[in-house]
Formats: sequence, structure tokens, C-alpha cells
Amino acid sequence: MKHYKTISELHQSSGFPPPENPMLSLLTCNELSVCSIGEDKFTSDFYMIALKKLKSGKFLYGKTKYDHDNGSMSFVKPRQVVQISDVEMTDKAFVIFIHEDYFLGHNLHSEIKKYQFFDYETNEALHLSPSEEQIIWELFHKINTEYKNNLDEFSKDIILTHIDSILKYAQRFYKRQFINRKILSGTTVSKFTKMLLTYSESGMLEQKGLPTVNFIATQLNTSPRYLSDLLKQETGKTALEHIHIFLIDEAKNILLSTDNTIAETSYQLGFENPPYFSRLFKKETGITPHQYRMQFSN
Repeated sequence: MKHYKTISELHQSSGFPPPENPMLSLLTCNELSVCSIGEDKFTSDFYMIALKKLKSGKFLYGKTKYDHDNGSMSFVKPRQVVQISDVEMTDKAFVIFIHEDYFLGHNLHSEIKKYQFFDYETNEALHLSPSEEQIIWELFHKINTEYKNNLDEFSKDIILTHIDSILKYAQRFYKRQFINRKILSGTTVSKFTKMLLTYSESGMLEQKGLPTVNFIATQLNTSPRYLSDLLKQETGKTALEHIHIFLIDEAKNILLSTDNTIAETSYQLGFENPPYFSRLFKKETGITPHQYRMQFSN
């Protein structure tokens, strides 16, 4: 698999003209009407922000394929596997490549890592309304104006400010998408809880240990980050917090309905370390498992 260290190398491999800036590249529909980028699947040292409406072709990152039916935004981080081959657009589109070193000395160098949508799957792309799309295009045009002007001491900071705005708007628009998805497909928390219950009732707690966010996300055909963000939007709690709540509820039932020791209870729930179970129980309830049992036995 090819790894691109420079944007110029990626342009050359894709048959595009050299970028205006070796650390930054802006491609629009003219270049992307029918194209492939890179050599089959590739990785790079760049962030990629794309707005696209595909008629045909393959746009792949993560483990899933992009749905051609909708226009959307995608966000790819450095060293993530990407495949963009034989792509044909139905409408205007853009791709921004930003080398990770372009952020050095700017607050985005650390801030960009906090945007969890860079870890979403292809099928969790951001679908924009017409008004949202207009906002993103306006920001792109502002970046493009600076990109094609003669560089001065202000250019980089202005460009990064607009990129930061795109990311902030994307965060806002994803929240809207989470709400819409909840209306269309039911609450994610109910599906999540049902999956945990199935995991418990099938004996997997004792066989395989504690359920992980990765495992539940795979069962629900989503990425761990997207699932956690969706649950956070619905309930104010992350996926891991929901797992902990479920386990403590199960623990309460075992403590009150059996004579199992605290250690036996912890092993039954998939905990390898009983002291860790006791700490988590106290964190969630304010008292230890022993105190909980004694409280109700009295």
C-alpha cells in the first residue's frame, strides 16, 4: 500500500498539477469530475476534508463504503487507509488536503485531534442540508481566495481560521444529524441496552469478560466514536458510561438475589479484578457492594 509523505507526491501520482502550497491542496469539481486519487488504497501524512456528491465510483475509508445517494462531507485523518477510484460526481465538490505539519505553531495542531468525526466510518459521513452546504462552500471559497493570492504573513492564519470554522460547523451539523437519526431509526440507547442484555443472557460476560465499546459498535454497524457521540447527544452519557450503568444494575440484582461473594459477583459480571469492580460500584452508587447488600438485608 502506498504511503504519501507529501501532497506534491499525491498530486503527481493522481495526474493533477502541482499544489499552490506544498502543505495545502484544494481540489474542486473541475479536477474531480471523473478521477482517481492516489494509487488504489493509500495512506498519507495529511488530513482530508471532502464535500462530494458521487454518481459512481468507490470512496472508501474505515471499513465501510460511501453511500452514493447523498451529498455529504467526510473527514479523514493522517495514516487512515483511503481509496478514491473511478469517482464521478453528480454536482460540485471539493477536497482539501492539509499536511499535519501545516498546523505546527497553531492551536489547531492540538484542537483538531478533539474532533471525533475524524474517526467515523464512511457511512457515517455528514449529510448537509442546502443551507448548511452553502455555509461550507462560502468558507471553502474564502480559503481558496487566500490560497491563490500571493502569500503574506497573514495568509496561513486566515486559512487556518476558516478551516477551524468548517470543523466547528461540522460539529454543529453532526448534532443536528444525530437528532434526525434518532427520529428516523429510534433511540440508540434502547438498541445499545438490548445488545448488552443479549451479551449478558448468552453467558458472554463470564466467557469473554466485560463488553467493550468496540464490540457493541461492531454489532450495531457503527464506529465506536460515532456510537459514543450519538449516545452522548441522546442521553448525556458516553457508550462506556452506559456499559458501566448496565453492569452495576446487574450487580445490584445479583447482590440482592444470591448469596454470591463480592468476588464471585465480580467474576460473574466479567470483571477479572474484584477490587476494580468494587471501586466502580462505589463510584456509581456511592457505597461499596458489601454496604449495598447490608443496607437492604437490614
